[in-house]
Amino acid sequence: MEKKVSLEVKPEEGDEVKWVLDSSVDHKGRVPLRASTGSWKAALFIIAIETSERLSYFGIATSLVLYLTKVMHQELKTAARNVNYWAGVTTLMPLFGGFIADAYLGRYSTVLASSIVYLIGLVLLTLSWFLPSLKPCDGTDMCTEPRRIHEVVFFLAIYLISFGTGGHKPSLESFGADQFDEDHDGERRQKMSFFNWWNCALCSGLIVGVTLIVYIQDNINWGAADIIFTVVMAFSLLIFIIGRPFYRYRVPTGSPLTPMLQVLVAAISKRKLPYPSNPDQLYEVPKYNSNNRRYLCHTNKLKFLDKAAILVDDGSSAEKQSPWNLATVTKVEEMKLIINIIPIWVSTIPFGMCVAQTATFFVKQGTQLNRKIGEGFEIPPASIFTVAALGMVVSVAIYDKILVPALRRVTQNERGINILQRIGFGMLFSIATMIVAALVEKKRLEAVERDPLKGSLTMSVFWLAPQFLIIGFGDGFTLVGLQEYFYDQVPDSMRSLGIAFYLSVIGAASFLSSMLITVVDHITKKSGKSWFGKDLNSSRLDKFYWLLAAIATVNLFLFVFVARRYSYKNVQKLAVADCYEGKSDCEGVETKV
Repeated sequence: MEKKVSLEVKPEEGDEVKWVLDSSVDHKGRVPLRASTGSWKAALFIIAIETSERLSYFGIATSLVLYLTKVMHQELKTAARNVNYWAGVTTLMPLFGGFIADAYLGRYSTVLASSIVYLIGLVLLTLSWFLPSLKPCDGTDMCTEPRRIHEVVFFLAIYLISFGTGGHKPSLESFGADQFDEDHDGERRQKMSFFNWWNCALCSGLIVGVTLIVYIQDNINWGAADIIFTVVMAFSLLIFIIGRPFYRYRVPTGSPLTPMLQVLVAAISKRKLPYPSNPDQLYEVPKYNSNNRRYLCHTNKLKFLDKAAILVDDGSSAEKQSPWNLATVTKVEEMKLIINIIPIWVSTIPFGMCVAQTATFFVKQGTQLNRKIGEGFEIPPASIFTVAALGMVVSVAIYDKILVPALRRVTQNERGINILQRIGFGMLFSIATMIVAALVEKKRLEAVERDPLKGSLTMSVFWLAPQFLIIGFGDGFTLVGLQEYFYDQVPDSMRSLGIAFYLSVIGAASFLSSMLITVVDHITKKSGKSWFGKDLNSSRLDKFYWLLAAIATVNLFLFVFVARRYSYKNVQKLAVADCYEGKSDCEGVETKV
């Protein structure tokens, strides 16, 4: 959202009024008043639309494999691949949406535009079920394969939703975190809790999506659920717009990639210059020109990039030199931040591959088990996903309300433990999930072997509860930790892209999961019988789960190795005191975080 910043501050309650001086603006482009903007009063509007969007997304995602096998009549491995491709696109598109938000449109405008695209996708999805010319079957309720026009419109609709999520997800979460001022002690602590409670709201949408919505899909029809998605999304979009006066906005500053390219060009062009004996000789913009921006402290890693900040005396002042020849220490350090997150990004992908199984094979397993409760009521297969959501809510609540306060006293760390420790701890749960899933699937196959007629219907669907619960615990540590990590550790101008980096972990993992299925299917077919048959009973998912457990275990050692050598973002900021009417400058002291 492009806004012209006004530095004029007009207190309404006398000299005691406090202003937010973190370079954000209010909806009129003025310096925001702390009492009436931001914090939880603004974040609640943002959380409302996130809850409804997640309801729609998980209502579609958790049942997509069932739709593709029941309505589209696809084979299990084909349906699983299609779900993974869609999930991959959905979680990689935010890289594009986050870039547009940070560089040009701003986060609010990007959320607004992408929500409209999302809504169009939901409308099209609804029409694909109810409009006679687009329905799956031509005049009948049952058919051996769907009409071609239905397939085209259905996939167009879900990929429009995917495209809408690409702008919606990274921009909305970073926009929510923007409502908390990091230079204010109270709001900084609230921000640390924001990501925890954001994910609790996400789980609320998920729980409704995989219980009530999935029940409607299973017992009424898919179209009725699509109508609910559309109405709820339209209503929450209205709520989001109503909250506009309460938000704090960040003005887009152009492509965040250009300064990084400038650092690289400047470092290469000055590669032969001797490194200064004192890092203080490297160039930085004077703090009186900072416009309340945050400076990064110099680090000794990737020192070859520091040469971009060497000031060469060519007769012109530093301020007049081209940014392609001279970069500030902060710009150099921002480039280092992006390079440093690459190993972390790579080493979290196997965790995402474990998570990818929950929406495909885990849900499909539920169709083969006894889902009856009492007399007559049958749990929809995707509703077992609720256990994962509850596990995440419980782990987040325990972490935020019990572990963090206790760990703060022990470690003297404001977060309790650092972000990467939280992420690594969650990875242990992903390994445990795959081991438990393998054991349960082996037991299910043994039940099928004993009684081919009844198959595994002698087993309750709640046999799947442990694997969903454990992965939910893992999500509460690793996924929430990844959100906070990628938001916090990227340059301030790239925070929508930061959330997109987190989502791209899941996207890349979904694609790799599909590739792994293809490779394993090809190899095992050559050696005898494929692990992926036409249905679950002719497959060996237990062996596939053991393979994933082994991959996740090896990767955990890699993650620990990388995390122990990681240097966190080190901010040198100007702590600004209250601004009063009649003062041209704000007094402050320099502090290091």
